[in-house]
Amino acid sequence: MFKLKEKKAKVITEIIAGITTFVTMAYIIFVNPQIVSGGAVEAALKGGMTAEAANVLGETLKSSLFVATCLSAFFGTLLMGLLANLPFAQAPGMGLNAFFAYTVMLTMGYSYPEALAIVFISGLLFLLITAVGMRTFIAKSIPKNIKIAISVGIGFFIAFIGLKNAGLVQDHSSTLVTLIDFKTVLAGENPALAFGAVVALVGLVIITVLHRFKVPGGILLGIVATTAVYYAAGIPLGLVEWAGASIDVSTVGSQFGTWAKTSLFQNFTNGFQGLFDGKSLLGSIATVFMVVISFSLVDMFDTLGTLLGTARNAKMLDENGELPEMKKAMYADSIATTVGACMGTPTVTTYVESSAGVSVGGKTGLTSVVTAILFLGALFAAPFIGLVPDVATAPVLIFVGVLMIGAVKELDFDDFTEIVPAFVTIAFMPFTYSIANGIAFGLITHLLIKLLTLKLKDISITEIILVALFIVRFFFMSA
Repeated sequence: MFKLKEKKAKVITEIIAGITTFVTMAYIIFVNPQIVSGGAVEAALKGGMTAEAANVLGETLKSSLFVATCLSAFFGTLLMGLLANLPFAQAPGMGLNAFFAYTVMLTMGYSYPEALAIVFISGLLFLLITAVGMRTFIAKSIPKNIKIAISVGIGFFIAFIGLKNAGLVQDHSSTLVTLIDFKTVLAGENPALAFGAVVALVGLVIITVLHRFKVPGGILLGIVATTAVYYAAGIPLGLVEWAGASIDVSTVGSQFGTWAKTSLFQNFTNGFQGLFDGKSLLGSIATVFMVVISFSLVDMFDTLGTLLGTARNAKMLDENGELPEMKKAMYADSIATTVGACMGTPTVTTYVESSAGVSVGGKTGLTSVVTAILFLGALFAAPFIGLVPDVATAPVLIFVGVLMIGAVKELDFDDFTEIVPAFVTIAFMPFTYSIANGIAFGLITHLLIKLLTLKLKDISITEIILVALFIVRFFFMSA
């Protein structure tokens, strides 16, 4: 099945590679529920819900999304192994989950089920354009520097969310944001806020040191270590209450019950109807289409970049520089996104952390199957998820942001017709709190600059169509 002899792979090496990949990316089972539930809570508060009710909503979603994250990662990674026979793992995408939570739900006002319905539609679109060969064509039509800038911009956006979740960045009436005032907070009524910010900084240092020494699963170990620091220092200071005594393994069953009521098939039962209730049909269709395009662009570049970049380093590409099983990998990605939306999670995509498993010798889909089984087993860690505080996962967001902005060195700084649109793409994401805005204005700026400098050969028909859609979205449709 896995063509082990043909690919000169060993079973024991594949198993070790699968474990390595899982340990490296297992942080997503903690971080994804935090991001999505956090966006839902902020959206609820913005809509007028009381703080108490919003917190209950957040805890319910966090519990439900833990199950959805594990199951969608299990399904997507298993599919990648069995269908494409490649050593790549899938899970709800970092950046895509932020877009889901903070743009689609918080900024645009869609509910959790409605956002899932949009992800489901995007999954079907992925599947369609993969079947007809358009996915690679569209990706090639987007300017190279814009593609790079998308990754960098998402990195800054994720890091900004991490700083916010850590409490290091605070609102400010004049400057919009500012650094936490440690002295004032410590002397005031909320010293726990300053304590959490310090713990988050310690966590970032821990993760960085582990990464420096190439410790397998450094990010996950960083979360564990930061959580330990949080309780070990916070309890004696009276700033943290220990919740471990309330852990009940029997709650695993209730987690599934919560998931079934809150997330499973919500895009069918509540999502599609909510997209159009009380709204202009034409306007709703156009707005949903724009969000779907945004999901598609981000996921497309993320997946293609991960597959080609990792495969290139592992010398898995053919003589033409292409990945032989690319189309099957794209099918696996598309199907996983569609099924993931039914399970209740944002877009499922291929993870760059798969390179960890590949680096230790993973060559076939057996690596992915091992990783998938471990994601399924992670469900039994559900009772312990509540012990992990936001300040322990916030450093992960900052660190992943650092990893993503590394692509900035690939930008062409000598050509201002390229670097300015790239900068706009990067800057608009964190400063407007929207990945979609960054992509849109990056493409709009690129097209206008190329037209006015008469560099028409740098413009594609696809780019013109996308820019036209974005302009219609911004000027003629409400969010």
